[in-house]
Amino acid sequence: MNLTISGHHLEVTPALRNYVMTKLDRITRHFDQVVDVKVLLSVEKQKEKEKRQRAECNVHVKGSDLFAESAHSDLYAAVDELVDKLDRLVVRHKDRLQNHQCDAPKRAFA
Repeated sequence: MNLTISGHHLEVTPALRNYVMTKLDRITRHFDQVVDVKVLLSVEKQKEKEKRQRAECNVHVKGSDLFAESAHSDLYAAVDELVDKLDRLVVRHKDRLQNHQCDAPKRAFA
């Protein structure tokens, strides 16, 4: 799994990078065919303090691309919400792959 963590208007510290990596391990535990993960952490220049910290993530899995975003007043809480959303998306994608695989058509002999 290729992991890219970048920051927009903020410096990604080693502690923040480690926190994001440990949280994203949950996704690979549920679905092992994750190819690429791109995380963008940003701080918006808003006057109000709520939902100023944003976390966005693009996950490329075998078969499709998944996207989730989250905003919160605390960056760590935004990352938690983001990982919860991604986890639900990955589990849903995995269920779709398992449920939609059909067997070869059986021929009826008359």
